[in-house]
Amino acid sequence: MKIQKILSAFLASVLMLSLFGCRNEVAAVSPENSSDSAVGFISSQLEKNKTRLYVYNDFADGRNYYTQKAFMGDNYYAGNIPPMNEAAEGAYSGKTCISASIDLNKEPWGGYMFINGVLKAGETVPEADFGDDPEAKVDLSGASRFVFYAKGETGREEVEFLIGGLGNDGKPYPDSTKYSMGYINLKKDWTKYEIDVSKLNMSEIGCGFAWVTNDTQNSPATDITFYLDEMYYEFDNKPMFIKSYAAREVDDTDDWVINNFAYVYDNAAALIALSNAGEYDKAKQIADAIVYASENDRYYTDGRLRNAYANGDPQTYSGWHSVITEEMSQNSGFWDASQGAWFEDFYAVSTSTGNIAWAILALNEAHRSFPDGDKYLETAKRLGDFVLTLKSDTGGFTGGFEGWEGQEVAVTYKSTEHNIDLITAFAELAEITGDDRYKIASEHAKDFVMSMYDPDLHLFYTGTTTDGVTPNKDVLPLDCNTWAILALGDSFKDGKSVLTEVEKQFAVGGGYDFNTDKDGVWFEGTAQVALAYKSIGDEAKYNEILSFLNENASENGSITAADRDYVTTGFTVSGMGDMPWKYGKREHLGATAWLAFAELGVNPLGM
Repeated sequence: MKIQKILSAFLASVLMLSLFGCRNEVAAVSPENSSDSAVGFISSQLEKNKTRLYVYNDFADGRNYYTQKAFMGDNYYAGNIPPMNEAAEGAYSGKTCISASIDLNKEPWGGYMFINGVLKAGETVPEADFGDDPEAKVDLSGASRFVFYAKGETGREEVEFLIGGLGNDGKPYPDSTKYSMGYINLKKDWTKYEIDVSKLNMSEIGCGFAWVTNDTQNSPATDITFYLDEMYYEFDNKPMFIKSYAAREVDDTDDWVINNFAYVYDNAAALIALSNAGEYDKAKQIADAIVYASENDRYYTDGRLRNAYANGDPQTYSGWHSVITEEMSQNSGFWDASQGAWFEDFYAVSTSTGNIAWAILALNEAHRSFPDGDKYLETAKRLGDFVLTLKSDTGGFTGGFEGWEGQEVAVTYKSTEHNIDLITAFAELAEITGDDRYKIASEHAKDFVMSMYDPDLHLFYTGTTTDGVTPNKDVLPLDCNTWAILALGDSFKDGKSVLTEVEKQFAVGGGYDFNTDKDGVWFEGTAQVALAYKSIGDEAKYNEILSFLNENASENGSITAADRDYVTTGFTVSGMGDMPWKYGKREHLGATAWLAFAELGVNPLGM
C-alpha cells in the first residue's frame, strides 16, 4: 500500500488527489417538514450505511473492501490480461462503475477475483493472498445478502458471478464457502442481482466477489464488455462514520476525492443532534466509531483523533496492520489500482484541537445518554488529557498538529473557535468527573477567548498569528462570534451588541456569510446565528432565520453548505499554500446537524 503524501482535496491540476479536504457542507428543507426533518436526514444516512460492506461503491471511495484484483485465465503469463476499468462512466449510482472487457480470441476463458490481501506491519504495499494467510479473510458473519448491479454492452453477454471459493484448490486457508449464481445472460439496462448468504458460512471470505466467462458461453461473439456497480453485503448495526459531503454530478477534481471523507467535527455534531432527538441507537453508532478511531490509530498511542476518517465502518480491512496494533482505524483515502497506490490528504491525517473538542462534547453526550456510557467518558477523558498537552503559557490552547505521522509539526497559532469549544468540553468533563484539572482548563480557554474580544468593534477575532500572541485581524469569521454567545451564556453581557454587528458585517441574501465579503450564504453559520438569537431571548428573529433555513432545505431534510458554489471563507486550505478554502452548494452533514440544532432549539455548546 503506497501511502502517497498528497496535500489536499483541491488539487485541480493533478490526476491523483488528496484523501481529505476541509470542514463542512449540506442540502435543504421545506417549511412544511416536521421539526425533526434534519435529524431524519442524518438518521437516514446511518440507515443507508449501517448495513453495507461494499466490495465496490464508487471510485475513490475509501470504504471499498477487497481492493486487490486477481486475474483468472490460462494465458496470464502471456500478458493477455483483459482490462477492468474501475472508474468508468455511465454508473448505476454515484459517479463511476466498473467496466470489464475480454477478448475471447486471445483469452478463451477468464475473469477477476476481488480479494483483500494482507498489509504486513511496516510494509507499504499489500500482498495478494490466495488462501495462504488466515488474516486475509474477512468475517462476513451476519450478512444477510449480497447485492450487485450489472449490465451488458449489447445485452447478450453471458457471465458467471461467484462469492468465496478462494484457496479451495488445496491451500491451507481456503474460504469458508463458495457460491456460484451460474451463467447469467446480462441485460442491456442496469439490473439488480441478489444472493441470499444468510445460510452460508461467511466467517472467512478472502474473495468478496468474482466474475468469469468463456468463449463457448458467448459464441459467436469474439469479445464482450459489461459493467458492474453497487456491490455490497448487508449487515445489522455497526459502528459507523457518516460521509460529510454528497458527491457532485460534475467531475470537479476536489469533489472526486472528497467522496469518502467523514470529518470528526461533522460526525460529532450529528451524534449530539441524534441523541437530543432520541435517536440513541444511531447516535451510538457514531460514538462507537469515535471510540474505535481513538483506540486504534495506526501510529499514535496518545488517543488523538485525525481530522477525518473514511465514511462507514471505522475498522480498516482485515489483514491490514499497522506497526503498533493488530487492527487499525481506516483513514480517509482511496486505492488506485492503475498506480498501485493509496492516496491520503494533508488536512485529514492531521489533528485540530477544535475537532478533538467536538469529539469530547459528543462523547460527553453519549455518556449522559447511553446505558453503557462509562466507556465513552473514558475516551472523552483521554482526549481531554491529550488537549491538556497543548495548553499554552501565554493563554489558551494551540491548534494541534499538522502532517503525516513521524513528520507532524506542532501548530503554534491559537484559534478562538477551538478555545470556545474547549470552554464547554472541559467544563462538562469537570462537572462529570469532579477533576479540577478540567475546570482550570475550561477557565484557561475562556480567558483566551475573552482576550480575542474587541469591545469597540463588538466582535471576536479569529485567534492569533503563528506567534501565539498577536491577534489575527485579517479575517473576521462568523462562527467564533455566534459560538462565543452560545458557549459563554449569561456570563457574556454583550451578546446583543455582537449580533447587531453580525447583521452589519455578515448578513447577505436572507442569511449570513462565513466572513465579511458577503459573497454568499453559509447555511451552517446561518443556523448558528438563529440559535444565538434564541439564546439571548429574541424568539422572533430566531423563528425568522429558521424559516429561511427551512425554505432552503431539501425535501430529504438536509441542507447545503452554501447557497452557491465557491463561497469564500478568507482562509486557505491547510498544506496548500495560497489555495482558498471555499464552501459549495452541496449536501453537507455539518450544516444539516446545525439545522437540526436550530429545529430542535438545542444549544450544543451550552451547559
